[in-house]
Amino acid sequence: MLQFTGTLKVKKDEVVISDKFKKREFVVSDDHDQYEQLICFQLAQDKTSLIDNVEIGSQITVNFNLRGREWTNKDGVVMHFNTLDAWKIDSGAQAPAPTTSASPAATAAANTTDLDSEDLPF
Repeated sequence: MLQFTGTLKVKKDEVVISDKFKKREFVVSDDHDQYEQLICFQLAQDKTSLIDNVEIGSQITVNFNLRGREWTNKDGVVMHFNTLDAWKIDSGAQAPAPTTSASPAATAAANTTDLDSEDLPF
């Protein structure tokens, strides 16, 4: 599994290539280098909506597969292409952990099983 973390810069519209294939591209920037790197990812088929609710400027982590293919043009020249095929996007916006008002000692006591009980299942 490959991962990349950066800032969402561009969300393109979904493009229908054929009745069997649709895709959507988005660009994530990485500014950890001296020069900003702009990395273009592709979402395909049922994954094209994964980026819908992510705002431009959000910090995201993209899980992706590296795909490569060969194509011969009309002049017989063989060309090679790479695609970063995204399949999961984490935007870091997670629900906060639940909080309780009980003290840690009270919580631990409530979770302790009484081993002397005659209610044991064996």
